[in-house]
Amino acid sequence: MPFLHARGWTALLAVTLVAANASPRPGPRAPSPSSASQPTDWPVYGGDPGGSRYSPLDMIHRGNVARLAVAWTYRTGEQSPAFATREEPQLEATPIVVDGTMYLSTPLGRVIALDPATGAERWVFDSRVPRDEGYGDFANRGVSTWLDDDAPPGATCRRRIYVGTVDARLVALDGATGRPCGDFGTGGAVDLRSGLAIAPFEFPAYEVTSPPVVIGDLVITGSAIADNSRTAPASGEVRAFDARTGALRWHWDPIPRDPADPAYAAWEGPRAHQTGGANVWSVMVADPARDLVFAPTSSPAPDYYGGERLGRNDYGNAIVALRASTGEVVWHFQTVHHDLWDYDNASPPAAVTLRRGGDSLPAVLQATKTGQLFVLHRDTGEPLFPVEERPVPASDVPGERAWPTQPFSAIAPLSPHTIAPDDAWGVTPEDRAACRALIAELRHDGIFTPPSLRGTLALPSNIGGAHWGGVAFDPTRQIAVIPVNRIASMVQLIPAEGFDRRAAEQESERLGLGYEYNVMVGTPYAMRRRFLRGPSEAFCSPPPWGALVAVSLETGEHVWDVPLGTIPPVNEATGDARAFGSPNLGGPIVTAGGLVFIAATIDRRVRAFDIETGDVLWDAPLPAGGRATPMTYRLDGGRQFVVVAAGGGGAFGAGDHLVAFAVR
Repeated sequence: MPFLHARGWTALLAVTLVAANASPRPGPRAPSPSSASQPTDWPVYGGDPGGSRYSPLDMIHRGNVARLAVAWTYRTGEQSPAFATREEPQLEATPIVVDGTMYLSTPLGRVIALDPATGAERWVFDSRVPRDEGYGDFANRGVSTWLDDDAPPGATCRRRIYVGTVDARLVALDGATGRPCGDFGTGGAVDLRSGLAIAPFEFPAYEVTSPPVVIGDLVITGSAIADNSRTAPASGEVRAFDARTGALRWHWDPIPRDPADPAYAAWEGPRAHQTGGANVWSVMVADPARDLVFAPTSSPAPDYYGGERLGRNDYGNAIVALRASTGEVVWHFQTVHHDLWDYDNASPPAAVTLRRGGDSLPAVLQATKTGQLFVLHRDTGEPLFPVEERPVPASDVPGERAWPTQPFSAIAPLSPHTIAPDDAWGVTPEDRAACRALIAELRHDGIFTPPSLRGTLALPSNIGGAHWGGVAFDPTRQIAVIPVNRIASMVQLIPAEGFDRRAAEQESERLGLGYEYNVMVGTPYAMRRRFLRGPSEAFCSPPPWGALVAVSLETGEHVWDVPLGTIPPVNEATGDARAFGSPNLGGPIVTAGGLVFIAATIDRRVRAFDIETGDVLWDAPLPAGGRATPMTYRLDGGRQFVVVAAGGGGAFGAGDHLVAFAVR
């Protein structure tokens, strides 16, 4: 990889963990499902414009979920030699279903239309993404769609499908045929590298990995950037394009370059306003009635040293409400000040409605890599659960100035914020002793301990806490469900003068240390990081290493907190594999049938949890890890399907499968 991406953690996993099988358990009987049989689509990545991940379908419910079986499987073919690539791609897409057709995107920029009843292929479009580039995040999470109401039924490109490609193009296709819409951009595509305030320093340093958000007659997209490579890898503008023509309608830069911007003073130093990053690489959501788009921003560049961008760095690491029609900032709420930990807002926001004393409150949920859940008023950004600014440790690195406080939600953390040497976990006494020694030698004064020359323990690690899998919300029960990782890591700054990255990487490989190195060009430091593991390769932090957490948004209390996934015991002394949880990437969905569906784990299974208890009611094997978020839909006649992509790459296993389940 040419750079460290905000979620490029797969390379850090030194071993692939093999799944232990779990038997499905029948759940309690659910109320009789709805008798309605009309089709119900999944037209947006998050199910609805606000990204709540909730489906009103209840044909699959707690009483029959144990009878789910594979209905069909589709393979993209991208595991064949004909699609060989320099870097391993990750199939992370959530397909959409609209107008009786399913649309799927692949890491190689192919868009595929399928029959949602059978998985039969209807058409394939290939954007011909270059396959010999070193993409830091070789993925694509999905497509978006728009219906041109001004066009007559049956007109070419009346139904449009939009995809952002890893080589940074925005492509518009005719939903009926898969042919490019020639009136959009140049030959059906817009070059997203064109017109940036800071051009990418190399071709794969600027990507698009998430679907654009469509609102009104606009298609709005962010970007993924080589964020830990240098101070100015590329600028991270959010841009809106005309849905018909591809003409640029507005752009917003999360790094204020105009002294008139209210956030300008929050960036200090002669080079602060010329840095890059703070981009939106995750999924944005919309509130069409309010003309709002909610953008989760990432860390300014580089991730682990902020001496060239002193100050609070407003708009970075924030949820920003933008006026959809103009790009104007309506409000912003910063979840991390002056980020030094790679704590991007990786999780998509969710626009939901809360109940408070008989009133309905429009809210936005933002789960963070810091393992927190912030609940904000959708109109103003004001917290609906209290947020406290607390003092945090200062930096001891020359040239750095950590922000003295950080925001803490009144909702209890979703994952631990601290670990002491005596908390070290190990498979054997020797393993635990080694982990205790690793923890003791690192600087750690709790969460937000800045990176140091000595080495700093980070908990949560750069993969979270809550990750890009995001939040699902049950509006009836007022429960939010969030997957989290609970793995400790370390990060260390190294004086850049005289540092030989290649020699350091070779030494790490020779000793089996698993370090990931990078030179942060334009700063006095290089860095290295790794997960904390004992000699057995087991993580040093206590299990579960992956969990699924349900939070009541009426009370703010955790409703349940259960391990997510399984890892086989390393030896007989370690006990039940189900207690360990699994590192995970991918999101949940919630249905009116009282179920939470999620894959996400490296044990290559998909599961259904009881929304009220957290009990696993069903699970099934996948051909590879489901490093994606499921979706669900119902066809004419009343049959409901649950679909998930399987093929996350790395520890998740190679695959190019889309698997559909239905009740047999």
